[in-house]
Amino acid sequence: MSDDMDNNEELGTEGVRSTGSEQGVFSVSGMYREWFLDYASYVILERAVPALYDGLKPVQRRILHAMKDLDDGRYNKVANIIGHTMQYHPHGDASIGDALVQLGQKDLLIDTQGNWGNILTGDSAAAPRYIEARLSKFATDVVFNPKTTEWQLSYDGRNKEPVFLPVKFPLLLAQGGEGIAVGLSCKMLPHNFNELIDASIAVLRGKRFQLLPDFPTGGLADVENYNAGERGGRVRVRARIRKEDNRTLVITEVPFGTTTTSLIESIIKANDKGKLKVKRIEDNTAEHAEIIVHLPAGVSPDTTIDALYAFSDCELSIAPNAVVIEDDKPRFVSVDELLRISTENTLRLLQLELEIRREELERQWHFSSLERIFIEKKVYRKIEDAETWEQVLEFIRKGLKPHIKDLRRPVTDEDIVRLTEIKIKRISKYDSFKADEHIKGLEDQLAEVKDKLDHLVDHAVDYFKELKKKYGAGRERRTELRTFDTIVATKVAVANRKLYVDREEGFIGWSLRGNEQVGECSDIDDIIVFRQDGTMQVTKVADKKFVGKGILHAGVWKKGDDRTIYHLIYQDGTSGPSYMKRFAVTAITRDKEYHLTGGSKGSKVLHFSANPDGAAELVQVLLRPRPNLRKTKFDVDFAKLAVKGRGSKGNLLTRHLVSKIVLKERGASTLGAIPIWFDETVRRLNDSGHGRYLGRFSGDDKVLAVLTSGEYLLLPFALSTHFPDEAVTVVKWDPETVMNVVYWEGEKQQYQVKRFTVDAAKDPVRFITEHPDSRMVVHSLEADPRIRVSYDKRSTDRDDEEVALGSFIAVKGVKALGNRLTPAKVKDIELLDPVFTPITPEQEEMQGLLISEDEIGNLEAPEEEGLEESPVKQYLRARREEDGDDPDQPIIGFKPGKQITLEME
Repeated sequence: MSDDMDNNEELGTEGVRSTGSEQGVFSVSGMYREWFLDYASYVILERAVPALYDGLKPVQRRILHAMKDLDDGRYNKVANIIGHTMQYHPHGDASIGDALVQLGQKDLLIDTQGNWGNILTGDSAAAPRYIEARLSKFATDVVFNPKTTEWQLSYDGRNKEPVFLPVKFPLLLAQGGEGIAVGLSCKMLPHNFNELIDASIAVLRGKRFQLLPDFPTGGLADVENYNAGERGGRVRVRARIRKEDNRTLVITEVPFGTTTTSLIESIIKANDKGKLKVKRIEDNTAEHAEIIVHLPAGVSPDTTIDALYAFSDCELSIAPNAVVIEDDKPRFVSVDELLRISTENTLRLLQLELEIRREELERQWHFSSLERIFIEKKVYRKIEDAETWEQVLEFIRKGLKPHIKDLRRPVTDEDIVRLTEIKIKRISKYDSFKADEHIKGLEDQLAEVKDKLDHLVDHAVDYFKELKKKYGAGRERRTELRTFDTIVATKVAVANRKLYVDREEGFIGWSLRGNEQVGECSDIDDIIVFRQDGTMQVTKVADKKFVGKGILHAGVWKKGDDRTIYHLIYQDGTSGPSYMKRFAVTAITRDKEYHLTGGSKGSKVLHFSANPDGAAELVQVLLRPRPNLRKTKFDVDFAKLAVKGRGSKGNLLTRHLVSKIVLKERGASTLGAIPIWFDETVRRLNDSGHGRYLGRFSGDDKVLAVLTSGEYLLLPFALSTHFPDEAVTVVKWDPETVMNVVYWEGEKQQYQVKRFTVDAAKDPVRFITEHPDSRMVVHSLEADPRIRVSYDKRSTDRDDEEVALGSFIAVKGVKALGNRLTPAKVKDIELLDPVFTPITPEQEEMQGLLISEDEIGNLEAPEEEGLEESPVKQYLRARREEDGDDPDQPIIGFKPGKQITLEME
């Protein structure tokens, strides 16, 4: 047997080894080496990957060539097109039909009729016998030219097919394309039609350009990591979600690569897993996508939007991989390089077309000139005496010879034969004037062609401009480019589980029903656990997990949470002193055990509490009675204790043994207001300093958003709040804010001015009239903004004027109609002052400080050790030093409620 195997190794792929009978042994290794490589090469070159020069796969090229064969301007049955294509494509009708439908759905090369499916819903096209297609005018102008096409025999040798179609446009970049071969895949994202033309013109003129994808389904895209379409790049795409009201979300555009059907299925799947909560979903998609998501009561729409992006197909990540076939080999390229190659190929094809046209015109001019000489000089009469064909040719050659000095090339025998084929009827009706006009027209065309060849780049630019003019309408960008914020899944996941704890046995989880419930959590939350021995651990939540006995506290932990402050009093060792500390837990290593005490053996926790938003505590410490111990109890205010790291030892509480600690009072937050910024790019609030500073927020503070529709919203300062695209102004709300508005009143057809206080409201408040033609023109939150009114000089002699809105009308109610701005016809209204004045954190800290009774006491009292000097006292001390006064002199004479306005540079 080993000998046979050795022989087979030598045979390789020769097939069968004879054994003296009808049986044989096949060499599998040889088959794999040779046949599989052939198969892989065939799939890569002939099926899955588009060509570099025309951007088409072989089946697409053959479909278009077959449609050109059938093209008579009318629609053809798709079944007929498929049958005709099978003359060139050596595969079944199914693959041709699928490729044809995909080409038709791209709405560029094929003009369709009938039910061709829906790229939004994923519905398939009707059967080929029911739908029709023809080449689009764009395809006819751009894709075909038999004079510049290189031809080859079809697979059976009976027909000719193009090697490449002479496409004079970056077709692959416009349509996109993808395919999976053996060991190789291609994914080219589509780009905008007009942007491609502009970029091609930029290439011709040597200017810089940038190509970014544009998807037919619209939506939003983050292309920061696009990497010019090369391997390793990433594009994040999102659905466009609009908050209709607090109980309804509307998805109006879906991400590229998904459909409304698959999108709804992913939302339902996330809902079933408890990642988010929805009540009902309606799919009203027709020409445009519309998915209505109804939310149950008590569910935040802003958090649900983030959850949709985090847990469903409302956000997808696409990995582009631009690869094409060049010289029968795959080549990895960037979209920028691909556009340059396409533009250079278009330039070459335009030059070739012009050269062919010049040659055709020169042939026409040459024969028209010969024809004129032949007829006008009556050369045809000299052949009457000729007896043989050779004599006929010789007589004509001699008759032309005196008149051919102005011709551009010699006269050939072929030219003379063509002259003999002129009919007597044409000679008898020959018009010299028309002949001269015809020749002059040919000369003008030759001059035009020569000029285009001399200025080939300008001709190519004009060609692209003409394409944009003829076919660019209605092909505006559909996908909005944005920078996406990073959504932390644990922050938006719905708390769909109840968290239980078994303190005695040391278990936590959502399946421990019958034990103590300590809160709610989601499937992906982390749980923080504090134990009696002063250790802490963060672990992933599960149905049941052992975390150690002696559990003091268990709850959901969020990474980076610096607003939850933990209070701890512990005894160091079995008989050591007691310490107290305040700390936050912002970062950990999951499942690692941390010691919060000094680490001495026998340490134990005397008091522990978790305080959201940094709430303070006042506790009473009872000491164990001992001889000579006079004071056995005292109060401790955690508000006076600084927040430090979890690893700090803490402050000394007492060296005596503690008997008991009792909570006397829970105070307010000690962390103060939160500074909030608004990032215009992602249209979200943040506390990390990105974007424009809004102010410090706490309690019931709100954010004011003014919409272009003539409405305002008051929104919470939660970082999950989504601001609609229509929000043109986003600021911190001040209940005393007066809004100045100039708007066009649709019913009266005139400009109105109104001023009103922005009152508190839960729902959107409309401050212009309900007429459909009413629209907001300008608005401002400044005290007395100015506008410039420009008048239409054709209807009035009034000069342009400035109007101060503060003195134009008094403050009225939000529903008031307002006063008419002017009876004259207005050409333009311009706001001269800003909509609002931005503020920096430093300005907010020092401006408009209100002195209260407590503040007066703090100003007059000496500073306590360890406490920072108040901003008011810092300001007054600096002012005294500037005035040459003693900065330490006691401050007297202030009244409660007096406002100090600080002068800021």
